[in-house]
Amino acid sequence: MARHGGKLLVDSLVGLGATKSFGVPGESYLAVLDGMHDTDGKFDFVLCRNEGGAAFMAAAWGKLTGSPGICMVTRGPGATNASIGVHTAFQDSAPMILFVGQVGTDMRGREAFQEVDYRAYFGPLAKWAVEIDHVDRIPEILARAWTMATTGRPGPVVVALPEDMLTQASEAAPLTAPARIEEPAPTPAALEDALAMLAASERPLILTGGCNWTAEGRTALERFAEASDIPAIVAFRFQDRFNNHSPVYCGEAGVGMPAHVKALISQADTILAVNVRFGEMTTDAYTLLDVPHPRQKIIHVHASNDEIGKIYVPALGITAGPNAFAAALRPVEGGWADWRAQGRAAWEAGFDAPAQPSPVDMVQATAYLRDVLPEDAILTNGAGNFTVWPNKFYKYGPDARLLAPQSGAMGYGLPAAVAAKVAHPERTVVCFAGDGDFQMNCQELATAAQAGAQPIVLIVNNGIYGTIRAHQERNYPERVSGTTMVNPDFAALARSYGFYAERVETTADFNAAFDRALASKTGAVLDLNVSAEALTPRMTLSQMREAGLAAAKGRG
Repeated sequence: MARHGGKLLVDSLVGLGATKSFGVPGESYLAVLDGMHDTDGKFDFVLCRNEGGAAFMAAAWGKLTGSPGICMVTRGPGATNASIGVHTAFQDSAPMILFVGQVGTDMRGREAFQEVDYRAYFGPLAKWAVEIDHVDRIPEILARAWTMATTGRPGPVVVALPEDMLTQASEAAPLTAPARIEEPAPTPAALEDALAMLAASERPLILTGGCNWTAEGRTALERFAEASDIPAIVAFRFQDRFNNHSPVYCGEAGVGMPAHVKALISQADTILAVNVRFGEMTTDAYTLLDVPHPRQKIIHVHASNDEIGKIYVPALGITAGPNAFAAALRPVEGGWADWRAQGRAAWEAGFDAPAQPSPVDMVQATAYLRDVLPEDAILTNGAGNFTVWPNKFYKYGPDARLLAPQSGAMGYGLPAAVAAKVAHPERTVVCFAGDGDFQMNCQELATAAQAGAQPIVLIVNNGIYGTIRAHQERNYPERVSGTTMVNPDFAALARSYGFYAERVETTADFNAAFDRALASKTGAVLDLNVSAEALTPRMTLSQMREAGLAAAKGRG
């Protein structure tokens, strides 16, 4: 059956298993929009308000579901707006496919209206950037894009769609299913070597993370860690990848890394690193392990050979998927019970923070959330000092999820929460956002309302860009510029989008306000009155300033 390229693309996406696309419409891919018209509800377009928000939603969808998040944007400004989501998906190792409208092939290379060379632009940001030159090749290239996005180290793929290619007719058959590609398993010899190295250790450690876990794989790794009594930590912003209630779980290696986690990494003699890339945040700026030859013996397990040995030379590198590797593990024994117990006790002690010098005390607020949120809650956040609350003061059980950007992208939390509600409308989704972070993508409240995917949004409103202010006070004390904000009435703004909303003035008001938010059928926005002094759980802004002044005086 002949169909135009836009219809062939949509039918192929349906065959691959895609059900949603996030995007902003554009004239450069009108044929694709036309192709969505007659899918009988099999493929929906979630209409977003900015391409950056749409791309964040697709990146979050990939991280949450393991299936590529689909994003569609127009050429030029639409694509460049969407690049923030591509970068975020890349650093998160999240599967995503961005489709970009492109000028017609007859105009290419002339700097036509909104023309961009997408291979060059997205080359450093994506796993693969490609342009489809002939309509008959749409199924071929989509099959490859889907496979590349989901295998090895998952990540984003960018596919440019010349306008005339989309309008041409083709007899090519659309895709009907994705390729079945089995996850690589460890060789018996490599597995035995890894187990022997762990058994010979005095202070073994498990470091895990990444996106492409199954529930069975995570359970298998947890079972191995518990049976072996080995402490387990997670990479930056992957707290949901290991059951926090397990007695072997000891915390996250990320921004604001607790002292006990640094000690676990630096004092370990063998580290079993499963499905992680050794990023700057997870290694405390590459200081906890020597580059390129760490003192610790590293057993690095990853499905992509490109990750093994990229920064650290491992004592043993194993090309294997995380689930297949975890399923093959057998318990080991050793005399490290005290080592594990100390790590666990230190993690538990981290929840004991002092009362905050703030009208709304976030220590007490997050303690209430730990009590009332369902076990399968999904939490999201963007970037800023406020992320300490969902990242360090919440306990993620086996069914809970965290969607947070390893790229440190502000504005991710709200779009991610919308994507989570689209994927799981029955689950409770809570977005943590700073006042600056929220305003990066607050317009996506309209997307949420239109899609019927309204989360609960907690705005930690302290009137400043907190992370930057903290750096200012440490490095240039009493010389503040560019970090104080004048904010709108967030509750009124949210109500204009159809959300339930209120301003929460004091800690005593929080519990009842959150109960009302939970009960709301329209989603909710709570504007929390938080003092700038309460910038971190254990150091005030004034104390940072005083420390900065003392340091400057010492240098002088």
